[in-house]
Amino acid sequence: MTVHKIGKKITGYEVVSAEKAAAEAKASAPQLQQIHESLDRPEVLLGSTYKIKTPMSEHALYVTINDIVLNQGTEHEERWPFEVFINSKNMDHFQWVVALTRVISAVFRKGGDVTFLVDEMKAVFDPQGGYFKPGGKFMPSLVAEIGDAIESHMKMIGLIKDEGLSEHQMKLINEKRAEYEKLNGGSAAKAAAADSGFPPDAHLCNKCNTKAVVILDGCQTCLNCGDSKCG
Repeated sequence: MTVHKIGKKITGYEVVSAEKAAAEAKASAPQLQQIHESLDRPEVLLGSTYKIKTPMSEHALYVTINDIVLNQGTEHEERWPFEVFINSKNMDHFQWVVALTRVISAVFRKGGDVTFLVDEMKAVFDPQGGYFKPGGKFMPSLVAEIGDAIESHMKMIGLIKDEGLSEHQMKLINEKRAEYEKLNGGSAAKAAAADSGFPPDAHLCNKCNTKAVVILDGCQTCLNCGDSKCG
């Protein structure tokens, strides 16, 4: 037990409760800058541009996402998407593209959990059918690919955690790929020449939406994410 000697006359005292101590600590803590609708647009924003080239149009779309830096220079510094623009020579989609970018930008500036936009956009299907991106990934619509670009950006700035594949999963996939190429020696060269890097006769994986499913030992196995119907 520690004994403190009081050298001055006691003029008053107060018992500090845990709640009051916590409130005082919170009041003395620095106020962190947060995103909100009334936040003024800075003169300079950090931007990233993503190119979208679909087989549905001869002209590409360029999705530019500008980020605001909150609490710059502190340990709480973070990038937050502030606005989005989509440019293209193709004017067929001009009206809904402008409307979409304005709505997305408004949601960004509203704050809160904005990652739901990715799921909503990637769930949009084109009644005329989707298409495959280079690499074999299936896109159900142009809106879904715009959502995919936004997801990539959110992963890049840390809003969405990119879990990726574990070391064990990567090892398993490499083993499956080597096994398939050994059984189908002629397909290995074709796979290397293919845009996707996967065998040309591969099927679409329902888990990762990539055309990378092959048959191994009578079992459907994805060479991209490792998903297998046999567990």
